[in-house]
Amino acid sequence: MMAIKFELNPTTFLVEQAQFIESPNYNARPEAMSIDLVVIHNISLPPGEYANDYVSDLFTNQLDPQAHPYFEEVYQERVSAHFYIRRDGELIQYVPVDKRAWHAGKSNFQGRIACNDFSIGIELEGSDNDPFIEIQYDVLAALVKCLQISYPAISNQENIVGHDQIAPGRKTDPGEYFDWDKLWLKLGSN
Repeated sequence: MMAIKFELNPTTFLVEQAQFIESPNYNARPEAMSIDLVVIHNISLPPGEYANDYVSDLFTNQLDPQAHPYFEEVYQERVSAHFYIRRDGELIQYVPVDKRAWHAGKSNFQGRIACNDFSIGIELEGSDNDPFIEIQYDVLAALVKCLQISYPAISNQENIVGHDQIAPGRKTDPGEYFDWDKLWLKLGSN
């Protein structure tokens, strides 16, 4: 396996090796807010279907409600994430990491509410019902390592969580097929 290395541009807050597709669904973080949490999600549109551009369409408010019956339910949602890792390993960034992406919704981490204020959201192309692909773990680990350079608080394993951990009962992702041990091993924090 070849080593994957990402670099975060300290001026634009974009990962230089990622494709950038700007989402309008973000705003400023609260003043002097430290970024100290990574939230891992899964997403596929329609659910369980992969290798299409519908997630980007959703995050850029361009999802066609006529393209699939499920889209009628979600096309008006105004959501985003900082990053999206496709099943082929492609990394897409939608929101600069210094901005607040709208990925966590109503959430709580260690007694602090509104996790969007202090977190970076990473979506994996997938679902609760399918295993993730090895390249996705490789890209995820490389991305997290890159982010840890600028945001050392996320070097703590406890500051890398699933959506289900900050919104229990409301969210289930990244799901039971997400292999946390594999991620910790790739991060070197076993």
